[in-house]
Amino acid sequence: MAKLTKEDFINSLKEMTILEVKELVDAMKEEFGVDPSAVAVAAAPAASEEAGPVNKTVVLKSAGGNKISVIKIIKEVTGLGLVEAKALADNGGNIKENIPAEEAEALKAQLEEAGAEIELA
Repeated sequence: MAKLTKEDFINSLKEMTILEVKELVDAMKEEFGVDPSAVAVAAAPAASEEAGPVNKTVVLKSAGGNKISVIKIIKEVTGLGLVEAKALADNGGNIKENIPAEEAEALKAQLEEAGAEIELA
């Protein structure tokens, strides 16, 4: 089997949906016993600072008490189906990645208004 280069792996990740990335992270946890998302979140701010304009990732920590409203917003802004949006609301994770800081702040405010707990990375 040919070894993937770092660039090939990153390009493959760019083509994945959020749900597919979550499934990959879960599989890596199971296979290697480590949480690669902790490393990725820690490395993301350093990489974006070097690239120029500051981009943010909107991370759902908790859907809160009004989960239906949060699911509707997730579905609307990501284009995910109902099942995938519900899974994201139930499990948390990245809603949108590498978006301009202004857009991230607006999305954070919209989701917090619906009752979600949001973090910007």
